[in-house]
Amino acid sequence: MRILHLSDVHIGVESYGSTDPDTGLSSRLTDFLSTFDEVVDYALDNNVDLVLFAGDAYKSRDPSQTHQREFAKRIARLSQAGMPVFLLLGNHDLPHIASRATALDIFSTLAVPNVTIGDRLDTYLVQTRNGPLQIIALPWIRRSAFLARDEARGLTIDQINQQLQERVTSLLAWQTEHLDPDIPALLTAHASLNTAMTSSEQSMLLGRDPIIMQSALAHPSLDYIALGHIHKHQILSQNPYIAYSGSLERIDFGEENDDKGFCLINLDPSKPQGKRLVDFAFNHVKARPFLTIDVKVYAQQDPTHEALKAIARSHVAGAIVRVKITMPQEVEALLREDEIRNALASAKYITPIVRDVQRDRRTRLGSIPVEGLSPQQALKLYLETANVTQARANVLMSYGENLINEEMEHT
Repeated sequence: MRILHLSDVHIGVESYGSTDPDTGLSSRLTDFLSTFDEVVDYALDNNVDLVLFAGDAYKSRDPSQTHQREFAKRIARLSQAGMPVFLLLGNHDLPHIASRATALDIFSTLAVPNVTIGDRLDTYLVQTRNGPLQIIALPWIRRSAFLARDEARGLTIDQINQQLQERVTSLLAWQTEHLDPDIPALLTAHASLNTAMTSSEQSMLLGRDPIIMQSALAHPSLDYIALGHIHKHQILSQNPYIAYSGSLERIDFGEENDDKGFCLINLDPSKPQGKRLVDFAFNHVKARPFLTIDVKVYAQQDPTHEALKAIARSHVAGAIVRVKITMPQEVEALLREDEIRNALASAKYITPIVRDVQRDRRTRLGSIPVEGLSPQQALKLYLETANVTQARANVLMSYGENLINEEMEHT
């Protein structure tokens, strides 16, 4: 029994993209759909028994009609081929208000064949061509629902998280205890585990995550635990196997060095409970590369020349590129950004060039020692050495003097 585990498709991310003038759509939408297509093609070409999606179909809780259409197209290909699909709700799939429809409700509303929605903590029985499969689903935990309960009043966030952990642990224990030992069993969760590592710049996070203990999921009766939410692919345990498949596309430069793809699990239903996993593999997809080019320039060096040398050593074709140049103040005038951008012409997207200029910190207040400066003088000195425009310095100085005067009146 072969199961394909993926998560965090995040259709709708448009950062580091440009608008196609013909369609009006972001070039990044093409990136995200292309990697999703790779997964769907693999599932169909290799006739897997189940596609297990561990949450976050979209970037937005309220995806556009275009984004919903594109996600549905790919699920429809699997459904029409008779391939079972399990869709777990992630935090980006849930509306802000619990009474509203989720981003995935349309599949159950239309009774799309072969598609099961994991929208509550429960055990689902899914039929595959190689027999039944039990799936314990743990969708994203709504902390807001718990906050509305009387027993949560007056508690700190840490205390609330502790109670959430205890409640989830208890509910999962009940589900695992009631599994049929003769049928293969998985658990899928969209959650942050205490043992997980992140690499993202956190631009996708919607708040402080509740943390689930790995021990709450790692039950010996489970054959595999499929996780979503953390974008970095990682294996947290091999007994039982606990893995984040990671996102299919890179969201930001924090994921620059991450492998992107999906997990493929092979179960043998004839083996004993909890011992049925016979093979695990991570399959890469052709995600858009992100590339940071760090250039260190020393005194007497031409920053443009040094940047061009660094670019020549890098694989920029088709990549989303950022260039960071550290240089002393005296050579900054030699930096020619147009030449650098011309050298990056084969890149898919170029971020604004980052200049880290090492400036001389000389005072402009004569020989007055720092210890003898008034608050106003210290602020003026800071603004003069902080490389802000004169207009902005005047505004900040005005605000600063007002605050200093107010403080002095109260002392």
